Amino acid sequence: MNGDDNMKKLMISFISLTLCAALIGGCSGTAKTASSEIVYEFETEIPEDYKKPFDGESGTVEEITYLAKDYIGDGEGCEKNAFVYLPAGYDPEGQYDVLYLLHGSGGDEKTWVLSREDSELRCILDNLIGKGEIEPLIVVTPNSRALGCKHDSEPDLFYNFGYELRNDLIPYIDGHYATYADYSEDGFDLSASREHRALAGYSMGGMQTINIGIGECLDLFSRFGAFSAAPTTNPAATNAETISSSGYKIDYFYNICGTEDDSSYISASEAAKNLPEMCDELVPNENFTWQEQPGKHNWNIWYVGIYNFTKIAFEK
Repeated sequence: MNGDDNMKKLMISFISLTLCAALIGGCSGTAKTASSEIVYEFETEIPEDYKKPFDGESGTVEEITYLAKDYIGDGEGCEKNAFVYLPAGYDPEGQYDVLYLLHGSGGDEKTWVLSREDSELRCILDNLIGKGEIEPLIVVTPNSRALGCKHDSEPDLFYNFGYELRNDLIPYIDGHYATYADYSEDGFDLSASREHRALAGYSMGGMQTINIGIGECLDLFSRFGAFSAAPTTNPAATNAETISSSGYKIDYFYNICGTEDDSSYISASEAAKNLPEMCDELVPNENFTWQEQPGKHNWNIWYVGIYNFTKIAFEK
């Protein structure tokens, strides 16, 4: 899961730059795609009503603790926290899709602020679900650093999170919540429920969506959302080959990036923008989106990303 030395140096530089990124900024204009002949009808700004608490029953949020093992070094692992959003009317005997939503280099499980009832993410989810636009879903926001492992550099912590995601976090969620996984104490086949599992994130979390989600975990996820993805060790050619040779269908791969994003626009473009030209499995307007619009490396882009992605990936 590690990148080479040059990539690690690039990632370290990226981290130093993005830790100082502003939380808000300008973002407006018409959404564009990788093809000049196609214009997607996606929002470039979130409707104001969806930023406000839903006028009706809202979802609830729980904080969980799970054990993250050490799969690489010689550590014993550690307990980690994550937040879990449960939709309004959550039925413990039902079945729900699950979105694992990752943060950027300076964040943790609290960064998407699911714990606050008036957080923009919760408002978006409650409104989309409450207005019947998307299927009710479970959302998990973990600390996407591999804290159970001992490594030398910050990028390694993000690159190696895939071990923990596969072996610790997903089994915990499937074992404790009403997902589509056929769970038993003896284990279960994660790939059997991949069509009901999605992975998305902004900045470093967008890198993990591409590097870990598509690069290593196509057997676990069928839907992906990368918002201003940070530099990844997997360029488009590698991603195309992985997708084409995997035997797994991608239900949707959504990307968004601001055109004034000096941190991510070039790297995100190189990793994803032209993927449909390299593999037949991704088709614009069917299961692939590249959306770019005026904006920088900030929450204005990332909230538009989660709004559009959830409407696509979990459409009712």
